[in-house]
Amino acid sequence: MKHEIIIAGFGGQGVLSMGKILAYSGLLDGLEVTWMPSYGPEQRGGTANVTVILSDSMISSPVLDTYDIAVILNQQSLDKFESHIKPGGTLIYDPYGIHRQPARTDIRCLAINATDAAVEMGNSKAYNMILLGALLETVPMVTPDTVIKGLQKTLPERHHHLIPLNRAAIDRGALLAKEAIK
Repeated sequence: MKHEIIIAGFGGQGVLSMGKILAYSGLLDGLEVTWMPSYGPEQRGGTANVTVILSDSMISSPVLDTYDIAVILNQQSLDKFESHIKPGGTLIYDPYGIHRQPARTDIRCLAINATDAAVEMGNSKAYNMILLGALLETVPMVTPDTVIKGLQKTLPERHHHLIPLNRAAIDRGALLAKEAIK
């Protein structure tokens, strides 16, 4: 098993956090992991992306040109990375702010309206966890329980009261993915 993933969007959308949580969860599950962030000097509002590789065997390089999975949060990232998804791969995207839908027919495309779901949950910070839940439902690579264990270890204790919200966001994303796959 090997999953080569790009997560891309604007700084401040939780792109890097989502990748870090996914990578840490992979470590907890005993997988080989790489996490390679990329962002400009304007961390909030500029473009940001992170490459995560999860594998049950050694990873030779963290540098990738193509991806099995792309989680895309804005139009600029869709324009940049859609062509880099391997044929048969998966594109998960939030249609909010996307004015050109994905054009590829050789990949699975899932529109997950995480923006509206986060608003319905009453917390915009749940946005990235909704998308992470959709990713894990679409391509199971770590369990939501492992993600929660990772959050318990990485979040400062003063933020542990947010763990139930994060779990609800992961579950909401999984439900949205199930609906999108139908």
